[in-house]
Amino acid sequence: MPVMKILKKNLADEVTWQYDSEVLRHDETSITVEAFFNRDDMPFQEIILKRNDRFVETFFTDKWYNIFEIYDRDDGKLKGWYCNITKPAVIEDDSVSYVDLALDLWVSADGKRKVLDEDELEELGLDEDLKQKAFAGLHELEGYFETKNPPR
Repeated sequence: MPVMKILKKNLADEVTWQYDSEVLRHDETSITVEAFFNRDDMPFQEIILKRNDRFVETFFTDKWYNIFEIYDRDDGKLKGWYCNITKPAVIEDDSVSYVDLALDLWVSADGKRKVLDEDELEELGLDEDLKQKAFAGLHELEGYFETKNPPR
């Protein structure tokens, strides 16, 4: 499978985190990759993110978010979905980059939803247009999860 570098960027277009992934699917407006959590174990919401948990990540060139489906490294069970509100992704031959807008949505495996980092979004000082697009992305995501039909 082709290797893709994933580049998380800030508003200044600087790379703040990067890692390698393998492409699972790619079409005109999205790409889905597989990556493995590369940080030490850490508590997050009601779960523990563990080194080498499996992440199936979907990035969209026409949506204001991405979706990370997280599976436990030990038993393979779904832990939940971590969704970043972002500018639309840029997919190139060997990389996927996205500008993180701080706002996040966590959806646990049992369907409970929680919006995260609204305070961080405010600290970014986005203009009204960008802020509206961020909240529209969040609203669209919440609609998908309300129907228990997350985009893949």
